[in-house]
Amino acid sequence: MCDIVRGKKRKRNNWLQRHARDPYVRRAKAQGYRTRATFKIMELDRSDRLFRPGLVVVELGSAPGGWSQYVYSKISPGGTLVAVDLKEMPPIPGVTFVCGDMSRFDIKRKIIDCLPEGSADLVISDAAPNITGIGAVDQSKTLALLEDSLDLACTVLKPGGRFLVKLREGGDMQGFRRRCALYFKQCAARKPGASRARSPEVYLLGTGFLSGKRSL
Repeated sequence: MCDIVRGKKRKRNNWLQRHARDPYVRRAKAQGYRTRATFKIMELDRSDRLFRPGLVVVELGSAPGGWSQYVYSKISPGGTLVAVDLKEMPPIPGVTFVCGDMSRFDIKRKIIDCLPEGSADLVISDAAPNITGIGAVDQSKTLALLEDSLDLACTVLKPGGRFLVKLREGGDMQGFRRRCALYFKQCAARKPGASRARSPEVYLLGTGFLSGKRSL
């Protein structure tokens, strides 16, 4: 076995050991959530009161459904949740799932057709690209995904709506924040305690969407 393969196997084994010890992983299993990421959206909801019954929400990067489980419970009764991902997601009662690339015209059309009056109160995104390990490539893929998320939000949000998106510190993330500030009255960073300490991820929350829907 070559050193590169050994190194990859060692990293994988270390990650599995840390994952098994993770208290949020244990809590997710005990409480019936599909992923530890559920606790991130719980914390963000507690700090910013994101959800209430009757809201219309679009969730990007929804698979495997940990956020969807929590969000739908908070916007019921009367709310609508449209979950979107490139990967298939096991069904969740009450949640509408759209499988496909959110940057494509036909997928955007499907999302809009699932929304009451074609509009949403809130767009949330925990989406992340497949990481290659090549810095410049991963940065480019991350920024492209963020821009697609922002474009979708600006297409479906009602005036005054909100946008929550995961990003990674570094690179041109400050540039992305400045672009978000063009469309929202306020933008603020959030770092939930459930995010792993070594992770560079933060969440950007835009509030007070400044214009009406973009046409497709």
